[in-house]
Amino acid sequence: MMRMLRAGLVLAMIATPALAKEAVISSKPIVIAHRGASGERPEHTLAAYSLAIEQGADFIEPDLVMTKDGQLVARHENDITGTTDVVSRKEFADRKRTKTIDGISHTGWFTEDFTLAELKTLRAKERLPLLRRGNAKFDGQFEVPTLREIIALAKAATANTGRTIGIYPETKHPSYFASIGLPMEALLVAELKAAGWDRADAPVFIQSFEVNSLKALKQLTQVPLIQLMAADGGPADRAQPSYKAMATPEGLKAIATYASGVGPQKDMVVAGDGTVLPLVTDAHAAGLKVHPWTFRAENYFLPSGLRKGINPAGHGDMAAEIARFLAAGVDGLFTDYPYLGVQARDRHSR
Repeated sequence: MMRMLRAGLVLAMIATPALAKEAVISSKPIVIAHRGASGERPEHTLAAYSLAIEQGADFIEPDLVMTKDGQLVARHENDITGTTDVVSRKEFADRKRTKTIDGISHTGWFTEDFTLAELKTLRAKERLPLLRRGNAKFDGQFEVPTLREIIALAKAATANTGRTIGIYPETKHPSYFASIGLPMEALLVAELKAAGWDRADAPVFIQSFEVNSLKALKQLTQVPLIQLMAADGGPADRAQPSYKAMATPEGLKAIATYASGVGPQKDMVVAGDGTVLPLVTDAHAAGLKVHPWTFRAENYFLPSGLRKGINPAGHGDMAAEIARFLAAGVDGLFTDYPYLGVQARDRHSR
């Protein structure tokens, strides 16, 4: 499977001029494939990103972490205990560590203790096997992809489909990585520059939960930046006291000095009962786009009124949930099921 993906990618890049002009992204709300089509393939794999593109996603989203030798790779966390087969790999048994990351203790295996070559010997696993048994059937088939491979995939797909396929990378735990001598921002910008993506209209958004990472990026690139926000807690770099304070009209105005938009947890935009909260209106007043996260089809993740049946892994009415947010005026959305997001978006646009 991996050989087929690589072969297709290489052929696509050879068949199309390297400097082919990218198409213009639609003015409709964008659909961001959250870690790829992660509802149907193990997240952060080329297979998940490729399927997301086939399903019509406008952007594919890699969470970025660092390797020991300073390479950017896509994993949900730098702790790869539950997303790769590292636990079963006896040659890496001595790499198990206990670390404090963003104030929380973790025991497992971490990307920063592996070179890229070593990581490439591992294979991806489904992170939520109890909810996504179909995904678990693909365990052991796919590598951990690099940012460079993901960019190449997006560019090849853009050339082949005539649609612009953008990337939406997140700097994951950037202050932690900086503290161990692996700063992320300059490397990320260098990779984007090498791809020709260092302009305000590039098909890229860079996101982070941390404020200072985005402020550093603001000094390095013209690419649009997105401040992520959760319903609880605050940035790990302690640049602001809480996300709730950042979501006020005053907080949003401050964000607008360094970012182009916000990526709020969806409950900050529309409550589970369908009540529209003021965040979209306030963010738009500050000149910010709003891209909430994350829309998932499983009952486990849906508001009670949109679930179907009692099986947590069963699928409810995610389309109805997305419709609430589109009606509230969001500018895009993160989803594990891009085809459902595209269908809901297009119905709303019509």
